Amino acid sequence: MTTTTQKTEPRTASLVLPIAALLGAIVSVQYGATLAKGLFADVGAEGATALRLVTGSLILCVVMRPWRARPTRGILPALAGYGATLAVMNLLFFMALRTIPLGVAVALEFTGPLLVATLSSRRLIDFVWIALAAAGILLLSPVHTAHPIDPLGAACALGAGAAWALYIVFGQKAGAELGHLTTALGMTLAAVLVLPIGLAHAGTALFQPPILFGALVVGLFSSAVPFSLEMVALTRMPARVYGTLTSLEPAFGAVMGLFLLGEKLALTQWAGIAVVIAAALGAASTVRTPAATPEQVG
Repeated sequence: MTTTTQKTEPRTASLVLPIAALLGAIVSVQYGATLAKGLFADVGAEGATALRLVTGSLILCVVMRPWRARPTRGILPALAGYGATLAVMNLLFFMALRTIPLGVAVALEFTGPLLVATLSSRRLIDFVWIALAAAGILLLSPVHTAHPIDPLGAACALGAGAAWALYIVFGQKAGAELGHLTTALGMTLAAVLVLPIGLAHAGTALFQPPILFGALVVGLFSSAVPFSLEMVALTRMPARVYGTLTSLEPAFGAVMGLFLLGEKLALTQWAGIAVVIAAALGAASTVRTPAATPEQVG
């Protein structure tokens, strides 16, 4: 009895730091999204996406020095796919935020990695979680509520989820060779792809000092801070615990949207977010081989 207690208590205590770090990373990412939404009035969703990716890639390049990587020719298609899906994921997510609340957008986007995690096992219980997630999506998109969801915004969020699913697949392939440098390389490629779109939409407004300062703050909270905290968490906790905690992201997004952006949700939409979280929690707790997802930078 005494021996068991001595073995389990240090293990439990050792999870305090990584759990706190991961929760901090989730809060930082969602706070960064609220700050990015504040840039929409000046540069639009396209310009905000470009600024977020450019500042994020610059920060990651300084921290990680990705030029040290020597990718082989065989890994280049996966790396290109990783960067391209990262660009699409960020762009569609920010376009969704133009018309739907942050919590709803995060919940809809989260269906992407949930699908990857469950389909990798193909057990009956995994399809139960998919069905539960589908029910949550239906609750998130009612027609007759006090706060109806814009169909185009919902479609953009679901598209971001699909891009996130592909991002995981490409990221695992590229990451097997390039390790943590994959994130910096992929974000740099994504920035190159989205910057022309941002320039076409916002023009020289992207280079105004107040906008650049805001973009730097967004990059810090969306990339540098959460990446550093996630590295602390990923190296110190089991994959199942990681998957369970990240399942709470839609709730954090909804709370951030409520208190920082004044985004009020109908009761059915809160229920939809709760159902999606339940599906993600169920998948994380029952899947046999949890998908190791690279850092979410969307």
